[in-house]
Amino acid sequence: MKLLYFDDFKLGVLKGDNVVDVTATVQDIPHTGPHDLISGLIERFDAYRSRLEDAAAKSDGVPVADVRIRPPLPKPGNIDCMAVNYMEDGTLDKPAPINAFHKASSTVIGHGDTMVLPDVPATIFEGEAEIALVIGKPANSVREADAMDHIFGYVNFIDGSARGLPPSNNTFFQMKSRETFAPIGPFLVTADEIEDPQNLQIKLWVNGELKQNFNTDDMAHKIPRCIEWISSIHPLAPGDILATGTNHRGLSSFMDGDTVELETEGLGKLSFSVRDDLKRTWSRESRLEHAEKGGEGRHTPQLTGKYADG
Repeated sequence: MKLLYFDDFKLGVLKGDNVVDVTATVQDIPHTGPHDLISGLIERFDAYRSRLEDAAAKSDGVPVADVRIRPPLPKPGNIDCMAVNYMEDGTLDKPAPINAFHKASSTVIGHGDTMVLPDVPATIFEGEAEIALVIGKPANSVREADAMDHIFGYVNFIDGSARGLPPSNNTFFQMKSRETFAPIGPFLVTADEIEDPQNLQIKLWVNGELKQNFNTDDMAHKIPRCIEWISSIHPLAPGDILATGTNHRGLSSFMDGDTVELETEGLGKLSFSVRDDLKRTWSRESRLEHAEKGGEGRHTPQLTGKYADG
């Protein structure tokens, strides 16, 4: 099943190219807003699934192209992101030590929304294409062997980054937790629709140009291990997001006016725009292209605009 919020946060079930409003079916779930309605549904999904299927079967719905799609998880309790979790197309000799970081839940935006680049002296702004899993039941010190049972579903995820902010020893939180820096969607796909999350192609385009193109089989620490490790640090609850990392070789600059599209097999295509009121510019080279040309540093330098000389 594919779940989404649309228009004024009506809950919908995707039915082909249409969306069926099933809000009335879940109104008895205790909630204060769309953020805890979806987490409450996830927690009680076994009891509500047949009701949702019946409601969807009774209506043709409306074309999804005619509605405004909203983030399927407007404000998750936790967003945990795996760090350096790909073998970079097999170019790394060994996996990096397992690691992660916490991203503020207020960073979430949805399909058709805008990532806004802040007025800060970042060396570059990037967005990392990722598949994120959504927790379906409480997970606290879960064993790797049991980890997959705690997944409700999957969603496209972009990890926005403002790289290179000063001071050099205090950058990670301010790099990752900027407002609008976590586009997700367009919908939440239940786990039963994804046969093997460890064998999915992920593609990201910037203005129609393919930049990232990699498979989740290149993950250094596989999904069960990620859940085991994160849940050993803090408990995970229904509706929490765990983003699984990216292959960095295709990363490139995000700039004003860009249209970014992310598609993972089975998860639909997430599209959003980028706005930079400062109109800064960078080369369009990917990290791999920059390295192959013998460029200095991991990514291309800023070309024009505020902070370009600093």
